[in-house]
Amino acid sequence: MMNDLIEEVKEEVVSWRRYLHMYPELSFQEVKTAQFVYETLSTFGDLEVSRPTKTSIMARLKGPQPGKVIALRADMDALPIKEENDFNFVSRNSGVMHACGHDGHTAMLLGAAKILTKLKGQIRGEVRFLFQHAEEQPPGGAQEMVNVGVLDGVESVLGAHLVSTLPLGKIGLSYGPMMAGADTFKVTVLGKGGHASQPDQTIDPIVIGAQVVTNLQHIVSRYQDAQETSVISVTQFHAGSAINVIPSTVTIGGSVRCFNPDLQKKIPNFIERIVKGITEAHGATYQFNYQFGYAPVINDEEVTRVIDETVCEVFGKESRELVKPMMASEDFSAFQKVVPGSYVSIGAGNEGKGIIYPHHHPKFTIDEQALEDGTKLLVHGTLKLLNQND
Repeated sequence: MMNDLIEEVKEEVVSWRRYLHMYPELSFQEVKTAQFVYETLSTFGDLEVSRPTKTSIMARLKGPQPGKVIALRADMDALPIKEENDFNFVSRNSGVMHACGHDGHTAMLLGAAKILTKLKGQIRGEVRFLFQHAEEQPPGGAQEMVNVGVLDGVESVLGAHLVSTLPLGKIGLSYGPMMAGADTFKVTVLGKGGHASQPDQTIDPIVIGAQVVTNLQHIVSRYQDAQETSVISVTQFHAGSAINVIPSTVTIGGSVRCFNPDLQKKIPNFIERIVKGITEAHGATYQFNYQFGYAPVINDEEVTRVIDETVCEVFGKESRELVKPMMASEDFSAFQKVVPGSYVSIGAGNEGKGIIYPHHHPKFTIDEQALEDGTKLLVHGTLKLLNQND
């Protein structure tokens, strides 16, 4: 019966994905997307559909018997990218594109909701379907949904991400850290400007700023445990407007990524210590701003073990792949900070079809056969999580 239900819904999942791909919406602006999801869910029957926030949707499926509460999550927002694909369902919204697979995530979760609704009689407990807004833009939609109580009573949460760099047919699992926490910083060095011919009459912020950039790399190599992994990348250095003038200020910006939440909290102090020491040594001052972004995605061992068993049983051991943690970030972590959860990679790449472009690329796409894999995993994983330890 299960295979029949998946077979019945797979073409709908593809059509939903293509519709969503044609009409992408940016973070916090997913008005039409949310309405489409709301209306589609409302046709399934037996679901309590609501809007936890302005552009997010939650559907609740309550089985006839008491039991666990399992949440499934899909993100819905797109990116400010001009699409360069040429298939017939390219973005109709100029400069906006589903370049990270969220159209597929939404479609897969709709498919899982439709199938599980038809299996309501077998549900012991409750399944919550969380269609989340604004994954791409901090502070992110996940935390907003958590704040309004979508996880109240939930015992575990499951998410899946289509990955174009993982071959079709592979399901990627990670025990423990999977994706990094991501923060940003901005440093302004305040010196004293002057003519390039008289550097002794200035406090040169460019020279000082250059030392700051170099010394920030000591954090990774000397300030933290050698067994920890982090990245501190300076991505902006703005100074000056005239070739013969030493400017008064330099602005430095960058990104911080790591897997350890405790280290994530310490890094701002490390950065400011370096900036303070260098600027004081040269008679300059500084301004420092640090913005914490998403926390690391850390998969729960037990939930991941259940999904691992599901993958082996449903897809076969040859499909299971343990993947290395990625330095990219994801606000699925906001759900995991409240309840145990696992985030899974669904292989969607296919070199033979030219589906090779990375996420956030204007030619990004997926092999749509992966949508069936994702839907199947969400359905089987949910049932196994509901029935574990019985």
